[in-house]
Order: sequence, then structure tokens, then C-alpha cells
Amino acid sequence: MTERPPLPALDAKTFWRTLGERATGMTVVTAQSDEGPVGFLGLSASHVTADPATLLVSIGRSTGALAGVLSRRHFAVNFLPADAASVADAFAGKAGLSGAARFAAGEWGELATGAPVLNRALGAFDCRLDEVIERGDVVIAIGTVVAARASGAGEPLIFFRGRTIAGLAPA
Repeated sequence: MTERPPLPALDAKTFWRTLGERATGMTVVTAQSDEGPVGFLGLSASHVTADPATLLVSIGRSTGALAGVLSRRHFAVNFLPADAASVADAFAGKAGLSGAARFAAGEWGELATGAPVLNRALGAFDCRLDEVIERGDVVIAIGTVVAARASGAGEPLIFFRGRTIAGLAPA
């Protein structure tokens, strides 16, 4: 068998530009910490399996919410509605807010674990943290869903090609 030469590494700019070609629903990932509620804008939330219901999220190592997720062993994934751009901005750090101050951008409740859930989220999953995988500059948190809520109405807030789009059709 002929040995192949090593493949070149993909540069980060090409990686992010290509990934931007995939439209994705915007989520806010939250947890409760010893200092109060924490959260961040998460574009990587994904299902793993339905049996048992399991999700994963990628959390940057420099994200302040990481400590809350790891210490309390839970997280919630909130699917943002089209009219929640201000919530997305707050949790993306665009509004100059950090920590618990970000939660002023919406009305919050909880389902089972104590992780904050946006009352007007299109859907929300509340998860118990089961596994952590360290990879590069992120921690991949895998959790079993312990509670869920779906609104059944409304349009999603979408991220596509570096911009936020309210609803399913570009404006």
C-alpha cells in the first residue's frame, strides 16, 4: 500500500467562511453558577440521539459561562425567536453586558435543573451534564435532556454568512 503524504491543515479563515454557508438557528446556552445565572450565544448546539434524548454544545474555554456548566453539571439550550435579536446581542457580548446583567434582555424562568430558560424561546432543552470532551480551544459538553418545552409558534432567529436574519426568509 502506498503511503500518502500528510494533508495540509485548513486555515481558520477558510474554516469559518465555509461554516458560514450553513444557516443555523441561534441559541442561548445558560447555566446557574455560584455567582448567579450565566450564558452565552451558542451556534453549535446539536442533538446527539433521541434515545436517550441527548444534546451537545461547544463552549469556548474563555467563555465565562463554562465554569457554571462544569460546576453545577447542567445547561439549558434556548432556541431564539425572530424578534430576539437584542437577546442574541446581549449574550454575544455586543451590548457591553456580562454575567448576570445579560439576563436583563429577556424574561427568564426554569424547567428542572435551575438553568435559566427564556420564557418566549421557540423551544428549550434542560440538560444534565454527562460528559465533557476537550478539543482545541473548546469544551464539548454532552448532556441528557431532563426537560423540554416547545412553543409551537413563531419564526426562528437565524445566523447565516455572518449576519443575523429574523425569520426563515432573508429580508
